[in-house]
Amino acid sequence: MRSKKLIWHIFPINLCITLGAIYLVTWFGSVTLQNFYHTQKTQALEDRARLIEGQVSDFLSSRREKELEEFCRMAGRKSSTRITVILPSGTVVADSNEDAARMENHGDRSEIISALNGTTGSSIRFSATLAKKMLYVAIPLYPGIENANERKADPFGVLRLSFDVSSIDEILEGVQLKIVFGAIILAMIAAAGTMVVAHRISRPLERMKDGAERFALGDFKKPLVATDDMSLEVRALSESMNRMARQLEERFNTILQQRNEQNAVLSSMLEAVIVVDTNEKIVGINKAASKLFNIRSQDAAGKSIQEVIRNIQLQAMVREILASDTAVVDEVVVNKSGSEFFLQTNGVKLFNNTGECFGALMVMNDVTRLRRLENVRRDFVANVSHELKTPVTSIKGYAETILDSAFEDADQTKKFLEIIVRQSNQLHAIVDDLLSLSKIEQNTDKEGIVLTRGKVKYVLNAAAQVCSLKAKEKDISLNIDCPEDLEVAMDSSLMEQAVANLVINAVKYSDPGSQVKIWGYEIDQDDKEMLAISVQDYGVGIGKEHLPRLFERFYRSDKARSRKLGGTGLGLAIVKHIAQAHNGTVSVESEIGKGSVFTILLPVSHDDEVS
Repeated sequence: MRSKKLIWHIFPINLCITLGAIYLVTWFGSVTLQNFYHTQKTQALEDRARLIEGQVSDFLSSRREKELEEFCRMAGRKSSTRITVILPSGTVVADSNEDAARMENHGDRSEIISALNGTTGSSIRFSATLAKKMLYVAIPLYPGIENANERKADPFGVLRLSFDVSSIDEILEGVQLKIVFGAIILAMIAAAGTMVVAHRISRPLERMKDGAERFALGDFKKPLVATDDMSLEVRALSESMNRMARQLEERFNTILQQRNEQNAVLSSMLEAVIVVDTNEKIVGINKAASKLFNIRSQDAAGKSIQEVIRNIQLQAMVREILASDTAVVDEVVVNKSGSEFFLQTNGVKLFNNTGECFGALMVMNDVTRLRRLENVRRDFVANVSHELKTPVTSIKGYAETILDSAFEDADQTKKFLEIIVRQSNQLHAIVDDLLSLSKIEQNTDKEGIVLTRGKVKYVLNAAAQVCSLKAKEKDISLNIDCPEDLEVAMDSSLMEQAVANLVINAVKYSDPGSQVKIWGYEIDQDDKEMLAISVQDYGVGIGKEHLPRLFERFYRSDKARSRKLGGTGLGLAIVKHIAQAHNGTVSVESEIGKGSVFTILLPVSHDDEVS
């Protein structure tokens, strides 16, 4: 139902009450005045009847009807009253206004009946004879009127006097008309007064409404002002609302401060945080969770966790948290962009001030790097053990064989010693590569690598010179293509080592008589100017299944051939760490039977550059 203003609640009711009161007063006054006037007129007619009662009785008792009629006409004219004499049979014997002989029987008139019963009768009715509304008063007539005791006998006639009451109604109508006009004026005054009172009541309430709306919008600076036109109750309400506003301001400021602190904490957290309600719908997520699951917090709010994060394990954990009375800890695996992410997840129920559960909180710590490092560590330990065990076992076996043979066969002994030397060199190469890799990692962590701007072609020529002997053994040509003025911020010795490792691998896996291309050039990548150093061979190539792990330590795509060629399994790992030390990356493209292209990408400018 549509709400109405306060004035329309007060004004109609007051107006109806006022009009109703005026109507009742008017009706009661009119009825009282009419009754009073009729009573007075009835008494006056009765008094007139008593004055002529004796004379009429004498005329009637002596049967002087002519004289009686003349007397009635004369008395009626003098008193402006109609006088009628009726016998007990109802026959009219005399009338001051009409011919008695032509008048109908009046025995059924109420006032006549009362008079014949010995009492004064009166009535008001419309007269068919005179065509007017008349007041009738009838008294009984007794013979010997002087003797009061004779009144106990039956009356021998009735004396009736009547008066035209139309004038009374006209007077009453005039009075009522004046009362109506007065009532209208009074109603208008009452309406105006009601409007003024309603306005005086509603005006401070409207100001309070405006103030309450400001409070609802969080504006507590302008309090409600008490004025003289306010009633005591409204003033008290205004003061109560001002106190409420001050308390709300304090509480809002506290809540706002706590919310800002909470948002700051959640935003700065590296852990992903998700809050859901009891219906498993997301209430909120922080920036870390938004970034981890690639969703926006405003898009996720209000949606079920099944709809936003499609992970059965996480959904099951949410249900477990809501069903459990203790904290739940589990590791959730999430697939993102084809990769697995390991999330150490802690979940607890959330309770309101009444102790009722209204949702759950999950804090997810990304331990993917830790798990990968653990895997790398396990693989590294296993690979190192295996790589070191192989030459050590060979050295030990051949040394024991030499000792057991007591140098009896000089040629066999020489052959075994050559194998021992070769395996020792392999072992020495592994240890050297491990030391180089460790040194690069330590210098990178401690920011001990200083980058200086240098010519790229000088580094490529130096790397090619290091590898030239091995290339010459297989009749492989090394072709260098690089602008003379191409420069980049780098550690020349490390970059030379990285390029040399790539060139040596290219030579190892290329067919005799082929070529290896080495070139440096600039490219634009993601609106950034980058330097690229590429090494291309046309050898056996590498299967696609090996490419993602190719730069891991001791990873070999062809283990038998790699060992046969004397590789340590650390060359590409060293290249990757050297590129990372320069804030760069290394990538590979390869196809079986068509060769491979290894590319090192370095930023053209660097913050650590020293000129």
